[in-house]
Amino acid sequence: MSADPQRQFAIEVVNRLVEQGYEAYWAGGCVRDYLLGRQPKDYDVATNALPQDIRRIFGKRKTLAVGESFGVIVVLGPSKEAGMIEVATFRSDGNYLDGRRPESVEFCSAQEDALRRDYTINGMFFDPQNNQVLDYVGGQEDLKAGRIRAIGNPTERMTEDKLRMLRAVRFTARFGFDLDEQTAQAIRKMATEIEVVSRERISQELRLILAHPNRMFAVQLLESLQLLFPILPILENHWKPEVAEVIRQMLLAQQSDSFELSMAILLSIAFKKDDNSEKATLEMCRDLKLSNSEIDRIHWLLTHRDALDEAHQLPLHRLKPLLINPHCELLLEWMQIAAEVHKKTFVEIEFCRDYLDRTPVEILDPPPLVTGQDLILTGLKPGPDFANLLKRIRNAQLDELIATREEGMKLIGLSVKE
Repeated sequence: MSADPQRQFAIEVVNRLVEQGYEAYWAGGCVRDYLLGRQPKDYDVATNALPQDIRRIFGKRKTLAVGESFGVIVVLGPSKEAGMIEVATFRSDGNYLDGRRPESVEFCSAQEDALRRDYTINGMFFDPQNNQVLDYVGGQEDLKAGRIRAIGNPTERMTEDKLRMLRAVRFTARFGFDLDEQTAQAIRKMATEIEVVSRERISQELRLILAHPNRMFAVQLLESLQLLFPILPILENHWKPEVAEVIRQMLLAQQSDSFELSMAILLSIAFKKDDNSEKATLEMCRDLKLSNSEIDRIHWLLTHRDALDEAHQLPLHRLKPLLINPHCELLLEWMQIAAEVHKKTFVEIEFCRDYLDRTPVEILDPPPLVTGQDLILTGLKPGPDFANLLKRIRNAQLDELIATREEGMKLIGLSVKE
């Protein structure tokens, strides 16, 4: 695997620590990805150097004490390309009181540090100086077998941090591995306890799960492990076998990495065009702490999912605003997915794409011919009729029936005032 600035920096960090007489290794996910022949997204380093030693070696101006109480120091790279690396002191964790963080930590050996991690494939170390893997948990064997297995007692690992249940789903689906049966059994027994995890952390995992091409496999696994409804309770009363199968097939057919499209597809079985359904869906999205832009995109897709089903028959004043909407490409993808799953033709999709290709933006979304200020200049006072008058003119403009301000004013029985 060719070197890159981030990898070079990760080697340099290890070298500096070793030169000062400490143990230091790459740790966790970067080791897993390296052994799989994948480019690690980032590198973590584990060492027996204490936080204050790490800051002394690299300098306080080049380090950030983001998690010093847990033995974690961020070392800043020499360039933007080199990035930054978390350097953590080997530690064992005390009791977990909140299902997320240990009450206390004790600094320890590399082997003890490995034993407190979540899954065997994430519990290995790598010595870049000697090109050697340090594996105290059987991670290499599980990588070769294509297996996700908790380190030690799976119930204890899940109890320590209940988000690990979702991480098991993500890793299993992402790598196309099998989930160890004992680990799966522990998750099923504890599935409802995922509710104690903050909704922000759950949504972070959900984004990673649904943005990945193996999202359908992940959703199946969420079902099997009884995690789907605790995470998305709005689905429970609607997840009938035949409907669920259609949703799975749609997720399988999805090509883009859009989290919002995946969510819209999932939520579509519970979303009806009535106030109660719409309110419940929006409340659940807000409860998950999704961003406003994510919620807007999901909501727009759900409310317009069939808006282009007869696109060629729509008046232009209805067609054009749909096609220029920034979320339209996702809507067209959803239409294509539905057509594939239901074995229908792509006529309306082709019509929309062709219309977009051959119609310039100044025709699709021209500047308004008449503004509110124009109406005020005629002596009209702002009020409820304003919006209706402007809408009449805008619709006629988009329908290509009028093309000038004079024509717009004439349409509503007024003349232009200069």
